[in-house]
Amino acid sequence: MYSLMIPKGYKSVLTPRQTQLAIKKVKDFFERDLAVQLSLVRVSAPLFVNENSGLNDNLNGVERPVSFDVKDMGSDNMEIVHSLAKWKRAALKQYGFEPGEGLYTDMNAIRRDEDTDNIHSVFVDQWDWEKHIRKEDRTEETLKNNVRAIYRALRHTEKYIADDYAFAEKNFLPEQITFITTQELEDRWPDLSPKERENKIAREKKAVFIMKIGGALKSGQVHDGRAPDYDDWELNGDIVVYYPVLDIAFELSSMGIRVDEEALLRQLEISGHTERVNMPFHKALLKGELPYSIGGGIGQSRICMFFLHKAHIGEVQASVWPEEMVKECRENGIELL
Repeated sequence: MYSLMIPKGYKSVLTPRQTQLAIKKVKDFFERDLAVQLSLVRVSAPLFVNENSGLNDNLNGVERPVSFDVKDMGSDNMEIVHSLAKWKRAALKQYGFEPGEGLYTDMNAIRRDEDTDNIHSVFVDQWDWEKHIRKEDRTEETLKNNVRAIYRALRHTEKYIADDYAFAEKNFLPEQITFITTQELEDRWPDLSPKERENKIAREKKAVFIMKIGGALKSGQVHDGRAPDYDDWELNGDIVVYYPVLDIAFELSSMGIRVDEEALLRQLEISGHTERVNMPFHKALLKGELPYSIGGGIGQSRICMFFLHKAHIGEVQASVWPEEMVKECRENGIELL
């Protein structure tokens, strides 16, 4: 069952046609600035991968990928990607990127088991990026420096959009992003749920990077699920901003330093997925055949939603929604594309 929040008195400041023009402004500017801030080159990327390659993002391990057969591929099925988290690391090697160099791409995915609401859709569109780093650069400081680079691109985009649109705020995002770990959040608000903690810290700081997601906290809880075979759970996190239109913590990006051989084996053991070591991607990683890297995904529709003050992600992307949700949105001035 879907969930839906209707902001009191909400009315979009842009018509659907004006919204389409504004979406292009946001995406074009942010994409260019992101490439500059992180020294990235744009590449082409797949919509689907072989189910036996180990390249698809397994998310929390329970989501079902959309799969189909291909006439010329025998018994192997193809899977629509959930994200390109692992594919990008293999691409760094294929394209010959050196340490300090990286790639980004448009990633379109289908997540059929997503619980749809104001900010979650079956259709996912991201800028997926990946950068080659040296093993000795697998540090918290490397992670923070890349977070700051992405945050600069967000701040630059905010100023650019505010110069063009009177409704946009120029300095809503604070000058600096705050860093905090999931354990620090639990220590501060032990009686709250992980999502409630995120809402609290986002309202307080306006922009935060929540670090160390995937492993168990002192309470035994997991703040949020992460696949065991791409991010190192000790060196990852989410960029979260406060979103006043919905009064929530709003995740714009998930990212992290990728697992090395040791972290991969440890996290597969913890998650109960040691069988994955036999997949081509995992074999290559354990043999040292893939570069060490840092990377992540940045939501295209979410960034547009944030900067254009939309109440529903369906106002900035074309997807499918339950008919009851479409009707309820229409009755409350929310026009889904």
